[in-house]
Amino acid sequence: MNALEGLKVLELGQLIAGPFAGKTLAEFGADVIKVEPAGVGDPLRKWRLLREGTSVWWEVQSRNKRSVCLDLRSTEGQQAVRALALEADVLIENFKPGTLEGWGLGWEQLHALNPRLIMLRISGYGQTGPYRDKPGFGVLGESMGGLRYLSGEPGRVPVRVGVSLGDTLAALHGVIGVLTALHHRTAHGGQGQFIDVALYESVFNVMESLLPEYDAFGAVRERAGSALPGIAPTNAYKCSDGHYVLVAGNGDSIFRRLMRAIGRADLESDPQLVHNDGRVQRVEEIDAAIEAWTLQRSRDEVLAVLDAAGVPVGRIYTVADIATDPQYLARQMIVEATTADGDMLKVPGVVPKLSATPGRIAHPAPRLGEHTGDLQGAGWPARRTEESEAV
Repeated sequence: MNALEGLKVLELGQLIAGPFAGKTLAEFGADVIKVEPAGVGDPLRKWRLLREGTSVWWEVQSRNKRSVCLDLRSTEGQQAVRALALEADVLIENFKPGTLEGWGLGWEQLHALNPRLIMLRISGYGQTGPYRDKPGFGVLGESMGGLRYLSGEPGRVPVRVGVSLGDTLAALHGVIGVLTALHHRTAHGGQGQFIDVALYESVFNVMESLLPEYDAFGAVRERAGSALPGIAPTNAYKCSDGHYVLVAGNGDSIFRRLMRAIGRADLESDPQLVHNDGRVQRVEEIDAAIEAWTLQRSRDEVLAVLDAAGVPVGRIYTVADIATDPQYLARQMIVEATTADGDMLKVPGVVPKLSATPGRIAHPAPRLGEHTGDLQGAGWPARRTEESEAV
């Protein structure tokens, strides 16, 4: 049995944040019904690279879900959502605050209908506060959360992280909230509750010591390129073949092994460099010593020497590297899945990895409205067998 077998989830969200939360729950056995508008469906179906008219991103984001088409602006669609919510354990939405209330589908209405319902609400700025009515995307959450300002090279324009990290962080915080609320409901006999997740708060929550450093010292952390200010040495170093390696020699014993490996016994034994605070004061000298060594060797030579010395070191991976890497393959993080059209597609595996109840890809992302017919009849529509859903 899957860990979340029997959990009924109604997904009203679209694009990234809400659907990623639904994807995560579905991978561990939850029955996720995704509501989409007829004709066009979730806009993610047309985002980035398309194969035979459908985004390959869609095949990852919506696997294991069922698709039903409803017009949430219509009386009939709203009635159908109420019927589904009556039987659901969890409802996921990522509309702008107030949207569901305008359709008669807000928390107060649905909680009165189903007191055990848990409602995950993901938005740019949260359900309260002066910014609640502003539209928000992940990129704005990353900026307001403090991440954008730190990304890039000193003195240059802050750059965007190459993926929608703010949306995904919000989704993961939402999943934590859902599982916590489910535990409370089960263990303490509580009713359902709503979970208010803001994109910017999800980013801000992983910003480490950013705020206390400012409060205690007035320090505004700045962009530092590939280095990590205040922790030394950790950086990207160029090799003789033009490639870069990442070296994290910031542990005290690791630093000593690193200096020994690059032939710098003087730095290894320097009493000022025993601990991180001393190394930070001389980080430019240390980085220069490391790169002087790497510039005399190819990337593969550097990796071999530092691996043998027990120093954390790695290459900078492209997706081509990822697709063939033996570690990814050994841990089933590169898997072949069948799409609804019968094509084969390499997709990421499931994380986290549970020993007794691991996640799975039970069936492909659905065609638009593929399961709308299941809504006929009362109660939560029965899930078809995995065999009949897999095409």
